Amino acid sequence: MRITAILPAVALLAAFAAPASAQSAAPTVPTTKILAISHPMGDPMTPEQRAKIMPHEVHDTVNAYLDGKIDQWYFQTSGRGVVFIVNASTTEEAKAILEKFPLGQAGLMGFDYIPIGPLNPLRIINDMVR
Repeated sequence: MRITAILPAVALLAAFAAPASAQSAAPTVPTTKILAISHPMGDPMTPEQRAKIMPHEVHDTVNAYLDGKIDQWYFQTSGRGVVFIVNASTTEEAKAILEKFPLGQAGLMGFDYIPIGPLNPLRIINDMVR
């Protein structure tokens, strides 16, 4: 399904969710994944650093994926780094996975962590069918 087809439904859900949240407390959304967006730190890597570190970085990332710790991985089209969807329920869990990687250990890459979960406003429409 294309994202453009989903956007109107999400906007409608958000409109329904606003009045409902004013009347009662919204149910909590469980954190089921962590969105980890990388950013460069320190000076840019030299060609020598890149040749030394990147094979190990890729190796560790592939192993984390094969172990089920990383669910999805992408490259930022801006060229600033990677984006991971990590199978973790806390940012601390995600940090424990990603900060062990060689670029993090060398102080060359950090992450911004965003907890994510199910699209809770779907409950409103789902409850209309009962």
